[in-house]
Amino acid sequence: MAIPLVRIIIYVRDVAKVKAFYRTNFELPVVEEIDDEWVVLQAGGIELALHRMGARYRNTTASSASPAQDERTGPTTKFVFAITSDLAAHRARLEAAGITVGDMKRYEGFPYDMYDGRDPEGNVFQVMRLD
Repeated sequence: MAIPLVRIIIYVRDVAKVKAFYRTNFELPVVEEIDDEWVVLQAGGIELALHRMGARYRNTTASSASPAQDERTGPTTKFVFAITSDLAAHRARLEAAGITVGDMKRYEGFPYDMYDGRDPEGNVFQVMRLD
């Protein structure tokens, strides 16, 4: 029997800022919260938890905000959101808000278009729209 994955936790420097990013741009509702320390967002069939990182890590610079960053030195996790609305319009809205987003792309043989971006702390996200 498979054991279900129910939550992904990422460590962040600024819980409120990253929470606002995912609430504003992906409309994820808050499930539980401890101000400035911890928040859990409902993301479909899984929860995305934001945990404030330890004090010794908070003063280091966040990763580059460029989706084209050398992936060997950047974050190793990518969140994938599936939308049913206009993908190009969603991308344009985020870009207009100053969020770093990559170009739209599609790979031959795959039934979806997508683009990548970075949240305020450099974590990679992808937004896709199935045909």
